[in-house]
Amino acid sequence: MGEQNVSLLDDKGKKEEFLKALLDDMQALEFMLKNDWFESDIQRIGAEQEMVLVDKDHFKPSLVGINVIENLKEHNWIETELAKFNIETNLNPRIFEKKAFREMEEEINNYLAITQKELDKFNSQLVLTGILPTIRKFDLDLKNLTPKERYKALMQAINNQLLGNSYELKILGIDELIVKHDSPLIEACNTSFQVHLQVNPNEFVKMYNISQVLAAPVMAIAANSPLVFGKRLWHETRIALFQQALDTRSSHDHLRERSPRVRFGNDWVNKSILDIYRDDIARFRVLLSTDITENSLEKINNNEVPKLMALNVHNSTVYRWNRACYGISDTGKPHLRIENRVLPAGPTVLDEMANAAFWLGTMTGMAAEIEDIRDHISFADARDNFGKAAKFGLDTKFTWFNDIKIGPTRLILDELLPLAEKGLRLKNINEKDIEKYLGVIEKRAKKYMNGARWQLRAFTKLKEKGTSDQALSTLTAAMIENQKNNIPVSDWPLPKYKELIKYKPSKLLVSEFMQTDLLTVHDDDIIEFVADLLVWKKMNFALVEDEKGFLVGVVNIKDILEHLVKSKNLKKDGEFLLVKDIMISEPVVISPDETIDKAVNLILQNEIHNLPVVKNDELIGVITPEDFLKITSNLIIKLGE
Repeated sequence: MGEQNVSLLDDKGKKEEFLKALLDDMQALEFMLKNDWFESDIQRIGAEQEMVLVDKDHFKPSLVGINVIENLKEHNWIETELAKFNIETNLNPRIFEKKAFREMEEEINNYLAITQKELDKFNSQLVLTGILPTIRKFDLDLKNLTPKERYKALMQAINNQLLGNSYELKILGIDELIVKHDSPLIEACNTSFQVHLQVNPNEFVKMYNISQVLAAPVMAIAANSPLVFGKRLWHETRIALFQQALDTRSSHDHLRERSPRVRFGNDWVNKSILDIYRDDIARFRVLLSTDITENSLEKINNNEVPKLMALNVHNSTVYRWNRACYGISDTGKPHLRIENRVLPAGPTVLDEMANAAFWLGTMTGMAAEIEDIRDHISFADARDNFGKAAKFGLDTKFTWFNDIKIGPTRLILDELLPLAEKGLRLKNINEKDIEKYLGVIEKRAKKYMNGARWQLRAFTKLKEKGTSDQALSTLTAAMIENQKNNIPVSDWPLPKYKELIKYKPSKLLVSEFMQTDLLTVHDDDIIEFVADLLVWKKMNFALVEDEKGFLVGVVNIKDILEHLVKSKNLKKDGEFLLVKDIMISEPVVISPDETIDKAVNLILQNEIHNLPVVKNDELIGVITPEDFLKITSNLIIKLGE
């Protein structure tokens, strides 16, 4: 969960003291590594479960995280997250053996049951998913930041590093998302299931490099984040969204390279964990400070284990997908961990535990068979595989050992599952548990179905018969029901609109409902072009905008027909008739922040067939009566079922 007591480096002296403490921590860590201070006779695993909260009526973000945590403050396993609609539970570390996965699954289910019981008081529901389908851009306003100094300081520190004027998301999948945002809070879209593996320091280089190679196939089979703001993007869009949400870089007319704070890495680890920490300190300026209550070198001199507070704070602000972690065990000895941040939350607890067992088993099995993975695959291919897996999930084609081209399902079924089985047996994991959890992965691979593919198929099918908002809400409602029953995603049926038990469209905002794929014309276009356009696209109006995207009018097919009836042609005084000659130059418009019921009233009162959506004079969408028909028809069908 990270160090909570942090602050901005807001003066020169404070920055210098923190940097000195950071360098001292590095010296102390190096000394402990050289002198075998680390725990090496035991191996533990652990995890962090992030979740998103929604209201039970609309399945949209519910800002009750702080309230729930306050009411459960006697529990030390629940904690806040960046946004008010996210919370996190921290699982107890346990020895990697026997019933570890079964016990971890029981622990998660117990925590979630306690949390949900409290959420019921707020008419809210927890959801396990990489990105909540129904999240909206305005949910990510800074007013929804969890009111803790740690989060405020982080937001301000990242903003202080921003080279451009805003954060930009540019992600291309089936659809395309191009949008600006004014803060890094857009990162709060992401929810994950972070798995920790304690590693012997002498094995760290070997194990970390294996984790880098396995990140791609593990992500491909576990992908569960394909939808953002109603756009079908990457199969694991968390990867792109997280990097871009915290990316303070801007484009330049030179080729200087700057690393993003969220990254896979630039090379193999070659000597020790120090390679990672040194690279991160060299590349990324410190963002936050904390009250350093000890001198790590003095602790070393006194033969005491230091907390390395400065190093841990800096490490918490550099987001590697496989993060190297330092900690102190209950035994009082220091230990090293690899934190897998690749795995998304959900689709169910069973799916999550299957992902964890698959990763941990394959890590162990591969380590038992391969001395140095760098002899089998290049770092460039490992990183390329990672990027492709994020984009295409199970549809990826990897470059694997010995330059073999292979898809994720074949690779998993033929090579990785046998390794995972071997690795889990080496840890004496219960045979029934091995069969149970790896069986979930096997079924996903054989059925070619993970959370991402299920969401994409379901959303596309639902959108054919309803609005985007209806489809997203139905999708989320179905996810919740399947999660309650802990059915693995490979067995989920595609949802239908009957899932919308309490859907209340009158409470929708215009921004959630409007059409954004707009075909527009300019006021100096000839009317004959507009007439043909309306016929081709089966439209009865055209929105008129200027070169900067500002709305200047609306031209209706009715007005074109009236002119044609009167003049018998589409000319005026012998000249071509232009859009500006007959357009409505001051059309009725609506703001994206208004509710749908107001939009309905405007359309009815003004007897219009289109309602442009405008923000600061810029055209951003449109609403038509046909959009309302999609909602009402589905609700009528549902009522008749």
